Amino acid sequence: MTQARGVLIGDYGRQVNRFILGIPRSLRITIILATLLALLAGAAWIVVEKVLPEYAPTYKTEFLVDVAEGAEDVAGIGDSLRTVLGNSGDSEAMALRTFGGECGSKDNTTRHVDFGTGNRQQISEAAGALSRSGKPTLMRGIVEAVEDFSRPFGEEAKQVNRIIVITRHGQDACDPDTAFVEREIRTRLAAAGLAIDFRLIGYQVPDEQRERLQRLATGANAPEPSFAETPEQLNDTLDWFTNVEPLLRNSQEVISILNPPVEQVNRGVKAITDGRLDTAETTLAGAREAMLGAEVEVQDLAGRAKTPEARDLHAGAVRLRTLQQDVVTAAGDALDAARAGEQLKPTLGAYEEAANEYNDAVAAMNTTLAVLRARSP
Repeated sequence: MTQARGVLIGDYGRQVNRFILGIPRSLRITIILATLLALLAGAAWIVVEKVLPEYAPTYKTEFLVDVAEGAEDVAGIGDSLRTVLGNSGDSEAMALRTFGGECGSKDNTTRHVDFGTGNRQQISEAAGALSRSGKPTLMRGIVEAVEDFSRPFGEEAKQVNRIIVITRHGQDACDPDTAFVEREIRTRLAAAGLAIDFRLIGYQVPDEQRERLQRLATGANAPEPSFAETPEQLNDTLDWFTNVEPLLRNSQEVISILNPPVEQVNRGVKAITDGRLDTAETTLAGAREAMLGAEVEVQDLAGRAKTPEARDLHAGAVRLRTLQQDVVTAAGDALDAARAGEQLKPTLGAYEEAANEYNDAVAAMNTTLAVLRARSP
């Protein structure tokens, strides 16, 4: 019965009903396009939220340099900048912007080099070619520098976004109202939606303008400006903010991340000696999970290991992670011995030795950090 509809003949027959919806062609195309767009949006979200952050720089640093008339030693600033670039971090994205020009002009601040991790030569060449131009448009330079961090598709640093200002002037020629400038900077920072650290270096700034530069620092939630009078002082101050501060921050962060799991292990060992083995096992398991840290900090220290103190700090951080593992392993051996009913003295002795070695390494690293901090400008 080839013409039958909805009729099944015989015990072994099979009936297949097909239903076709009469969707207009235009609607089908719309549905297909919507599905494709949803898939592309999902893929884009994965790339932006999951993939790109893995390749983001640890630091993003923009140098904002005063090239206004009256900044006679522009070449000296460029020389200092080129000097400190050689010790900057390999995974640090850097950029260069200058300010100086006519009030109201679009080009009274210029971004010479965009953010990048492989652009040291570009920045060095641009710094060597700086020339004086116009009035000190300090506020506009700061505002545009903040905007540089929030441009579309820009990567956010894993650790720190920062602007290092090197200026010969303490006030803006176009907006002499320091209170207004202070408010404007705060507003722009809030609008950017990013945490940006400011460091201000006043190079040969006249005494009567220093108080205004201090107020600008307050508006940017920055520490007090550092003032330099000689090229040597400028070199030291710029190197401090560019290279030494990240060393101090990351080294201290490594200690802060590694210490809590070791303290947790110590509580686990105390539980072992008290006979609370289940508690000890839970505590040690938590310590093992907490050990998976400080990767970004150690990576950044590795990229900065270009001076003797930087190499020492990186080696110290790597050694601390190894010694932390030794502490956890020794505590695990003590727990195994306790569960097996064996003598605890040998394994507890090994744990104590590992813990003492770790503590000595932390003390040595803290001593190195204290020596570095003493060099603060």
